Amino acid sequence: MTSRIPRDSRLRLVRPRPLAAAPRAMTQRPARRPAPRPPEGTPAPSELAGMARSRLAGAARLARWADTALGPGSGNAPSDGTAVLADATAERAAGELGLTPAQVRADWDTARLAGLVEVHGDSARPGWRLRAWNRDDTAVLRGWVALFDAWSLAHPEPEGHEPAAVAEAVSAMPQVLSFLQLSAGPVPVEQLLDLLRQRVGELRTERCEVPYGPRREPVGAPSADADADADADPAQPAAPDPGTTPAELPDLLDWALHALASVGALTCGDGQATLTPLGSWAVWVKLEQICVAAQSPAGNIEAAAEDMLRGCARLRPNAARAEYRAWLAARTVGSALSELLDAARGEDALLRGLAFEALRVVGAPAEPGVRAALHEPTLRPYALLWLAEHEGADPDDAHEVLTRKEATWLWVDTAAAVADHGEAPLLVRHLESAVQPTVPALLDEVRAVGHPRTVQVLVALAAAHPDPALAKAVRRAAFQVHTGGS
Repeated sequence: MTSRIPRDSRLRLVRPRPLAAAPRAMTQRPARRPAPRPPEGTPAPSELAGMARSRLAGAARLARWADTALGPGSGNAPSDGTAVLADATAERAAGELGLTPAQVRADWDTARLAGLVEVHGDSARPGWRLRAWNRDDTAVLRGWVALFDAWSLAHPEPEGHEPAAVAEAVSAMPQVLSFLQLSAGPVPVEQLLDLLRQRVGELRTERCEVPYGPRREPVGAPSADADADADADPAQPAAPDPGTTPAELPDLLDWALHALASVGALTCGDGQATLTPLGSWAVWVKLEQICVAAQSPAGNIEAAAEDMLRGCARLRPNAARAEYRAWLAARTVGSALSELLDAARGEDALLRGLAFEALRVVGAPAEPGVRAALHEPTLRPYALLWLAEHEGADPDDAHEVLTRKEATWLWVDTAAAVADHGEAPLLVRHLESAVQPTVPALLDEVRAVGHPRTVQVLVALAAAHPDPALAKAVRRAAFQVHTGGS
């Protein structure tokens, strides 16, 4: 039975176009949201990078000295195993650079916080930012922002204060900095202190820190409302005193302002504080990041890690990375790292791979958690690849850190992800990525590696492969694994 509709009728619905227009049409992308512009008066990125280079000049100088004097083969340990510069190394650097040991230690701490040096145990190596320091303004600005983010570590905290009080002040400072940025000029310290008190009070309210039961009065202190208090229900919470504020807040604000000044984010004087151009730009960048996080591209910002990764599974790589960044911006590094590793431990191999892609977006803060994952057989190959790329290996060559057994296990795990979520031709192409030179050698090592999904992977590969002889060999291998035969 034939159709009465001409077979080429659909071609008449397509408007003819020049062949030259075809490639351009194929590469077109949806219009993106225009990049936000910094506030008027913000210096150009090149000027900001110059300011950052000037601020970090001492740290960069020490990092270069360490790269030359303490590099591989020198036989010198730059640190004592705790990332603190060894005494002998500090004395040597002070003599060769014309500094005091105290200045050397300060520059060393700054270089670590800015990512100019990376310390691993008792060895150190130059960070990637140091390699790009003279040619890449973006690397310089990222290094300074890393130092800005770590301002509370850059200046010793005042003694005699409870750690909880210090943590509250640190948590409240972003709102203080936002106010300084919006003010675009000097702000009296007293006004900042009022804002800090208000924010600390909000943080305590969010944690429901409401004292229950009758309030304790000082011994011997008369109570004007003794009769009223006697009639009150003791089971009801006592109303917090709105006039009471922590006595240590003025000292903590003074410490925070001086710490931020030490990294170049603001200046203090005459009872006023003012953001520097670098500080104003950095706070604006942080506010923009919060806005981007609030507008999660695919709407996964509030989802758990596993659901977020499933939502990113069909996104293009750039779109997925944008989604990871938005999801991470709404969480602390610790909680995000824990969620992603938990998702990677599940049975879905696709989520395992995507979790480590998201951990690549986390970057250096994820390193301790990834190193701990080396002890878990399921995560070890992924963790080894992550660490190799983090330490500067080319992604195309990172697989060289894997043993033959680890590479085979990863091949099976990836094949499981393809079998569960991909298409048959993709699984056939995956066969070509095996490290074994022949299919029989691959099948022998796949049987020996002990992956829990080996049978399902081999059955799916046999069903997908167009070569009947090869498919038969793969089915036989699947049967042998299933029955425990050889």
